[in-house]
Amino acid sequence: MTIAVASHSARSDAAGQLSVDVATAADASQWNEFLQQHPQGSYYHLFEWSGINAQALKNPSFNLIAREGARIRGVLPLTLVASPLFGRVLCSMPFVNYGGPVADDPAVTNALVRAACDRARDLNVDYLELRCASTLDTDLPVSTRKISLQIDLAPDPDTLWNAYTSKHRKNVKRAYQNNLQVTSGGKELLDVFYSVMEQSWRALGTPFYARSYFDTIFQSLAEHTRIFVCSQGEQPVAVACVGYSNGVVEGLWAGGTHLSRPLSANYVLYWEMIKDSCLRGHKRFHLGRSTAESGAEEFKKKWNATPSQLYWYFHRPKGGEMPQLNVDNPKYKLAIEMWRKLPLWVTRLIGPPLARSIP
Repeated sequence: MTIAVASHSARSDAAGQLSVDVATAADASQWNEFLQQHPQGSYYHLFEWSGINAQALKNPSFNLIAREGARIRGVLPLTLVASPLFGRVLCSMPFVNYGGPVADDPAVTNALVRAACDRARDLNVDYLELRCASTLDTDLPVSTRKISLQIDLAPDPDTLWNAYTSKHRKNVKRAYQNNLQVTSGGKELLDVFYSVMEQSWRALGTPFYARSYFDTIFQSLAEHTRIFVCSQGEQPVAVACVGYSNGVVEGLWAGGTHLSRPLSANYVLYWEMIKDSCLRGHKRFHLGRSTAESGAEEFKKKWNATPSQLYWYFHRPKGGEMPQLNVDNPKYKLAIEMWRKLPLWVTRLIGPPLARSIP
């Protein structure tokens, strides 16, 4: 098999020759069909994300598609984030838990990675970042600070319940005694979801996205996305949003008000989401990415979630060291602490423009 990396939208139909070019909207259906048939195809790789990021966040995408003749052999979604904080970043995928190439052969994966490096050079970015759920055969520097925790689901949720420790089951039952209940649905719950999330992220010291971002997600991926709301009586205290694809549930965003922790609301919220995922026939639940050895990892392990390493590969077209973009970096700690002290109306005003520039 020979490999030709094409620029722009050039394609080759020569037998046995692989071409890599930039996908267009006309490729969306075939792109998603390829993902549905591939074990590594995920919710984050769906073609709709290119439109979501462009429309709601003004971040253009350059989705790479590898073909051999008319047959798709691999895909790699890429989004450009021009950030006053971090420079120009070409990322797969920004704002979500992972991305990276999906291909049916290592040679195709390598061709997609090389094409991404070329695209990074052509776009004059400061660095390319490939957030992968598995290793790549590459000499690009890699960060292993992030992990994903996943639960193997069962058709009967009692199978999972009976496997928990007695202490964990007791904690869940005790949380239910706080008059907590969970509802789930779609776009009709966005107002509640957004209100809780903007409070939660302000408390974490992190700017939150504009409401229009989530409107666009539900416009584009309504059948793949669901919101869960945990309330005490009429008062929402914790929320989560999940995505569905290929039998896998992806934990997207979760947060709570100041009442969430004393009420142990996350115990009820997570158990209801796990039960719902089992009853819908899904096979795995990715609880979202976490920093290794963090409090979030400890909580997720209580649900018998097993850690899976994430691999974030970097390429600097102009040379230089791998970026140190993490909350433990001292240069960001002061900004985080200041953000936590700002009034909500201030973070609501200036948060969305900042959030769209933090990949």
